[in-house]
Amino acid sequence: MAASRKLLSNKDVIENVAACLARQVPGAARLTLALSGGLDSIVLLHALSVLQHRHPFELRAVHVHHGLSPRADEWADFCMHACASLAIDLAVHHVRIAADDPVGIEGAARRERRHVFAALDTDFLLTAHHQNDQAETLLLQLLRGSGPKGLSAMAERQRLPDWQGAQLRPLLNVARAELQDYAQAHGLDWVEDESNLDSRYRRNALRQQVMPLLASHFPGATATLARAAALQAEASGLLDDLAQLDARGAIQGGRLDCQALESLPVPRARNLLRHFIGLQGWLMPSARRLNEALHQLLDASQAARVCVKLNGAELHRFRGGAYLVPVRTYSEQIPVAWRGEPVLNLDAVGIQVMFTPVVGAGLKRTLLDAGRVELLVRAGRERMRLTPGGPHRKLKNLLQESAVPPWERDRLPLLVCDGQLVWAAGIGMDADFLAGPRDAGLTLQCVAGCPPA
Repeated sequence: MAASRKLLSNKDVIENVAACLARQVPGAARLTLALSGGLDSIVLLHALSVLQHRHPFELRAVHVHHGLSPRADEWADFCMHACASLAIDLAVHHVRIAADDPVGIEGAARRERRHVFAALDTDFLLTAHHQNDQAETLLLQLLRGSGPKGLSAMAERQRLPDWQGAQLRPLLNVARAELQDYAQAHGLDWVEDESNLDSRYRRNALRQQVMPLLASHFPGATATLARAAALQAEASGLLDDLAQLDARGAIQGGRLDCQALESLPVPRARNLLRHFIGLQGWLMPSARRLNEALHQLLDASQAARVCVKLNGAELHRFRGGAYLVPVRTYSEQIPVAWRGEPVLNLDAVGIQVMFTPVVGAGLKRTLLDAGRVELLVRAGRERMRLTPGGPHRKLKNLLQESAVPPWERDRLPLLVCDGQLVWAAGIGMDADFLAGPRDAGLTLQCVAGCPPA
């Protein structure tokens, strides 16, 4: 009986992968397999090599070396030998993960893998997620209070906004036990990641403690949970269709019209906001954070400066629109002294300013040469006189009038001479420092990284 079950599951593994390729992959497509060296990806590597003649495609593999385990070099070498034995090219990418990363080691490793995968020049990036992964993901999302999109768990095929290729999961209908049978039947070796045994990680605790208990009381629980995920995916698809209808005229580029959002019933408004976040390529926030964001956008006073943090991004409301911008962290020192260089970098905020010599325009060179000139960003209370004989006006008011978004105002490059603001990018130059018709002058231009103004 055991031998016949193995033969059947071996056939099922191949046929499931073949059926996925037939559904999703056109002939001669470029496939790249994410190869960790574990059981799942090794089985998928072998199955794909078997199917190459039956469903022609170009196959390569990629291994992400996280450097977190003392055996990380061994795993990379193992993957190289496994691919070499099947005449498959392998690229190894080394990434660095800080122990104090704010998203945690697991989250940082996942983020760095995604960065590698996103940049691959391929048609499809194949990952070896299987039926057990699908069931575990459904339970994890359920315990987080996720809605249909989260509960739909993993799709067989998806295209992420910043990826060059689509992600494909050919093993979603295959149970881990079938993968083990396949590997044993074909004499395949694989590596074991010791971190998979650490029950401090929620998925490991679920896999080792909860799923076996569920299976003992509910036989077939893994397959049932995977089917439930598929049903949630259908419901999520309908909600996406509704969101696309509501998004017409409401979403333009990176702006969501708050008035359009307010005109919808709360469930549809929440669905549209969720859709907007997904379009910008950000991870979906928890239900609590999403509700808080919707409340801030719709109920805060018009004068209030709305800013809600959502998984590495900030949601801002500005002039009737909602915008998502990345959270920026800067470590370099500012200000930066200018000593006549043609280009000055304000590394702290990723900005570069060009100084161009002119005659009869720009800032008067002799005034700059006589003082201490620095490039910096806002500290507050800066003033400028934009017209000769006019008043010195607050930079804050000038920025508001020029419609510079609030999240960009604190990184707007400024030039000061002996503490006096003489130039603000996109705003103008102080009239007291303007060059006369025959004076040597300097014009300033942001050439990289400047915020819109």
